[in-house]
Amino acid sequence: MKTALFLIPLFFLTSSAVLPQGGDFKISTNVDLVLLDVSVRNSKGEYVTDLTKANFKIEENGIPQKITSFQNVDVPVAAGLILDSSGSMRSKRSDVNLAALAFIDGSNPHDQLFILDFNDKVMSALPEDITFTSNIDLLRQALSIHPTEGRTVLYDAIIDGLDHLNLAERDKKTLIVVTDGGDNASKHTLAQMMHAIENTPTTVYTVGIFDEDDPDRNPGVLHRIADISGGECYILSSSSDVIATSRKIAMDIRKRYTIGYAPDRGNTKIGLRHIKVTATGPNGERLVVRTRTSYADPRAKPQ
Repeated sequence: MKTALFLIPLFFLTSSAVLPQGGDFKISTNVDLVLLDVSVRNSKGEYVTDLTKANFKIEENGIPQKITSFQNVDVPVAAGLILDSSGSMRSKRSDVNLAALAFIDGSNPHDQLFILDFNDKVMSALPEDITFTSNIDLLRQALSIHPTEGRTVLYDAIIDGLDHLNLAERDKKTLIVVTDGGDNASKHTLAQMMHAIENTPTTVYTVGIFDEDDPDRNPGVLHRIADISGGECYILSSSSDVIATSRKIAMDIRKRYTIGYAPDRGNTKIGLRHIKVTATGPNGERLVVRTRTSYADPRAKPQ
């Protein structure tokens, strides 16, 4: 019997457990396990999906870590589509809706999905009594429920999306953020949003659709969000590209490894833990790895 409390990107297991699909390992009482969501491609940009844990190396704050769990199967995730419904998206929103449907169609049929729209405020697009769904008809209806108007609360929307994922039953969690600009109306700051991302295991993909004269465009922030969480940022010059991009994101989510380690830490006063993951192919070739680059340890001793 396994009982788990999810905090930050750590699973705190309060009884001995064997994790599924991972081999002959056991997690002993009160051991914390950092689970990483890892994408691997070769130099041609092709996914590499046949690696074993021997092909990976992990360091936390420069200290080598022993891999204790490993999965390379397509497991269902909890995913949120965070869609810009501000006034500047009016001419692009129909393409964004088609892109959202392309993502849904390419996802694991057992994924738990939800949609948040944001303009001057953040709005759930699903009915109040439905937290997540895989019903494509319900999701299709949700894409047209709110008008495109007002300003942009991007930071608030991402924080609300992270909070919503806490309600999910799935261990792997993802946000896909589609926007045409920066933030000009949030109650939360950029620093608060970045801190929230560091304090969750969620992988965030960002899709920026920018006009050349858009005064609020901020591709740097979208890159930072994706990089720190282990996702990927796509900057598009045309909304017609978002369908193909959404399909790429759906595929990337399904091709990822889940790799865990019980941290062997040095200085326990350090709250922000930096992670480095490398992978080599069977013939020793260096592969391109994308995963979370840091997380905040809430148990760190004060300085």
